[in-house]
Amino acid sequence: MGAIQFWLSQGNTRFQLPVNPESLRINSPFGYEDVSVTGLGEYSVPHERGLKEFSLGSFFPAEYNPVYCETTQLLRPSDYVNHLEKWRDSRKPFRLTVTGTNINILVTLRAFSYDVERAGHIGDVFFEMSLKEHREIKVRTTKLVKNKAPVKRSPSRPAASKPPAPKTYTVRSGDSLWKISAKYYGSGVKWRTIYNANKKVIGKNPHLIYQGQKLVIP
Repeated sequence: MGAIQFWLSQGNTRFQLPVNPESLRINSPFGYEDVSVTGLGEYSVPHERGLKEFSLGSFFPAEYNPVYCETTQLLRPSDYVNHLEKWRDSRKPFRLTVTGTNINILVTLRAFSYDVERAGHIGDVFFEMSLKEHREIKVRTTKLVKNKAPVKRSPSRPAASKPPAPKTYTVRSGDSLWKISAKYYGSGVKWRTIYNANKKVIGKNPHLIYQGQKLVIP
């Protein structure tokens, strides 16, 4: 087995070319643009390297022969052809790896031709193929952040004011609920309001109040 092996793979399918090509032609273009500048002449402006192209030819043997076969794990010639045509028709890249070199690259199958049989090679399939380097398109994505709707806040309510503490009044000599009502409310007719708030102190008779009693004025 030679030190150089040609491998093709896509997904879970991977196989070695059973017979190494006599040669592997590689075209590695480099882009230039010729620009004419008024008064200065013509200049070459370099661009990025172009995609590499690979050309090779060999055959898929119907039977193993140690003279030229690089592997004993042979597929049927039609299986090799089917894999390559399937990859070509899927328009998805596959990987070309050549051991002993720095070639380990994604490629697409651009041309594939083969002869089903040649004189003296019954069952063998001779082929030629052209491969081209595949370069993934990297698209930058920008995440748009939607503006959040403003939060509607209900107007704050003023804190409820605490009711004023009830006033107290100490009964003096000659007082009556009528007089006390007139003093605090401007009229004696609200005397019953004072009485209802102080029944426990005054008792059952609202007309009997005594000096020194402390009454709540609601």
